[in-house]
Amino acid sequence: MAGTSPANTDRVIEKEQGLVMPHPLDSFFAPASIALIGASRDHEKIPGRLLSMLRKNEYPGKIYPVNPNYTDIDGLACYKSIADIGAPIDLAVIIIPARAVLPALEQCAAAGVKNAVIISSGFAEEGGDSAAMQDAIAALARRTGMRISGPNAEGFFSQVPRVAATFSPAVDVKPGVVPLVATTRRIGIVAQSGGIGFAYYHRARALGVAVSYVVSAGNESDLGAGEFLDYLVQDSSTDVILLFIEGIRDVDKFLAAAERAAEVKKPVIVTKVGRSGAGRRAAASHTASMAGWSAAYDAVFARYGFIVSNDLDEALTIAALLASNPLPKGERVAVVTVSGGAGIWGADAVALQGLQVPELSEPIQAVIRQLMPSYGTARNPIDVTAQGVTSGGLQKSVDVLTASDEVDGILVVLSLSSEVRKPFKEEELTPVLLTQHKPVVFYSYTVPSDFARRELAKSGAVVLTGLAHVGVAMRHLVDYASFKLPFPADAARLSARDLSPHLKSPVLSEADSKSLLRTAGIALPDEVLVRDKGELDEAVARVGFPLAMKIQSPEIAHKSEVGGVRVDITTKGEAFLAFEALLDNARKHRPDAIIQGVLVGPMAKRGIEIIVGTMTDETFGPMVMVGLGGITTELFRDVVYRPAPVGVQEASAMLAGLKAAPLLKGFRGAAKADVMALSQLIADISLLAARHANEITEIELNPVLVHSEGQGLTIVDALVVGRR
Repeated sequence: MAGTSPANTDRVIEKEQGLVMPHPLDSFFAPASIALIGASRDHEKIPGRLLSMLRKNEYPGKIYPVNPNYTDIDGLACYKSIADIGAPIDLAVIIIPARAVLPALEQCAAAGVKNAVIISSGFAEEGGDSAAMQDAIAALARRTGMRISGPNAEGFFSQVPRVAATFSPAVDVKPGVVPLVATTRRIGIVAQSGGIGFAYYHRARALGVAVSYVVSAGNESDLGAGEFLDYLVQDSSTDVILLFIEGIRDVDKFLAAAERAAEVKKPVIVTKVGRSGAGRRAAASHTASMAGWSAAYDAVFARYGFIVSNDLDEALTIAALLASNPLPKGERVAVVTVSGGAGIWGADAVALQGLQVPELSEPIQAVIRQLMPSYGTARNPIDVTAQGVTSGGLQKSVDVLTASDEVDGILVVLSLSSEVRKPFKEEELTPVLLTQHKPVVFYSYTVPSDFARRELAKSGAVVLTGLAHVGVAMRHLVDYASFKLPFPADAARLSARDLSPHLKSPVLSEADSKSLLRTAGIALPDEVLVRDKGELDEAVARVGFPLAMKIQSPEIAHKSEVGGVRVDITTKGEAFLAFEALLDNARKHRPDAIIQGVLVGPMAKRGIEIIVGTMTDETFGPMVMVGLGGITTELFRDVVYRPAPVGVQEASAMLAGLKAAPLLKGFRGAAKADVMALSQLIADISLLAARHANEITEIELNPVLVHSEGQGLTIVDALVVGRR
């Protein structure tokens, strides 16, 4: 196809047939021409390695070295400047001193260069004037429309179109070495650390997992992780995506790409680093103070079905399983082994992840027993013994289990250290894996030989060596198979109201918070704020016994800590004594606090204590939280976060994710709680937080007493924090 860029052939054909819309980054990842600004003859240095890697990987497009100190480099004409080339340039790769980068970019823009990768360092990562230079690069990108990756990037690698625009040794080509390739499906890698991104690639290649793209985002002056994710989501040559991120800058683009990945069911595995930082929150509520450094990221990942992994080898194991297997239809696993002890270990590994290892039915066992010696076992785990390798019992057992509807996945546990012996015949295993309807996972408890890896790779099998990682990966496949993008929130549930009259001070007392919530349309008990003792009689008569009484001050968020709560009051005498005691305690513990009075309300009937709240994350905005409530909220920290707003369905899923979820379902004979009413409250509060994100930073309802099914709930306490 003359005149086209060296892109993935299938993708090019699809585009020509109108099946795939062009993407703005097509010319970035599959450029027809590349200019190397700062090119060098020295292959031991980064500028020289950039040219070397392009040529070793047989980049088919035009390469234009640019360096005023040379007339030619490695047989290629070298140009003094980008303007001297006089031909269209899709991509400029820049590796020159930081101070020279901006002028070079200006020249690129003037020459019509579409894209640039800045390898050079010395920008925002250094701060001061260097950060200002990066700001100028961002401004140039906005002004000219040129797309820029970096600075401080390690470049990228496009496997199919053979674009090695990087100096990473991971993409080096060794003469005579045939790559190990076990999968036809490919993984795409986006990393905010170039070293880690290419480490993923290096390890994937060692496993035989095919790769589509590896891209290092660098400092993200223009192009960020969100846009790169968007590209891989729509890319037909990418089947699984691996992300390594520290933080997201292009939030809207990232969220849009995440939603598209969920819609098209393209798996995204993410590692988020920087989780150990001690986040500083001036938080008035438990909701915000309990939010971990990365709570909002995890909430976003959960919303869109991302698979979270905090270990490099584990992430690659998950990717390998997704690239080499269909998704399971359930969580029943058969373990097939040639070693009894190893088989038990394999069964433990998947069982520890909550997967089932069911005993097989007698008819299935009878068939499998015929394939092994008398000292084997067919129950599950299935030990065909070492003899099963030579007799064909191992292969035939896998055949039987693949066809059986009693299990949803198969874990094959065996030794693959031999340099000469094949555990499977290619002509027998290949048809099974090509037509498989369930995952077949291969784990070697000995160090697998290169021979064994390559023999199994011929049939499309990836050999794994971390049993704990295998168990985790199989669990993730089951969970991902059942994931569905939640329905959006119902914006019509709450009508828009003007809340500004309630937000005259940043932190509201309980009484003021509840007044705001009532205005917003949230149902609360009828309560009376008593400012002096003379109003108490009327309040008691209005509310009725038994009573609860609480001190009110915008400066006392947690009233129980200052003796500011009295409950189960049944007489007027108790009410008057409680009124005085509450005021005395407040003055004693917080003498400078502004006291509004005492809130008098009805005692709520018994229920399960839950906390519902919202907080504002600096990156993703409003988050909604639900957890086990009451005074032990911070002790147990049993909480689940999601980006606000959520619909009732997603709120129910949040509740199901709590460790305390059994309490809501009727634990040990207790009545089931009104989960529907609680789910609706979570959805309403999340909608309120999202709608008023510019006015409200935190909301906390704690405790919310959830009564028996059909009996609703009672919001006992509330706190609203406005923007300061």
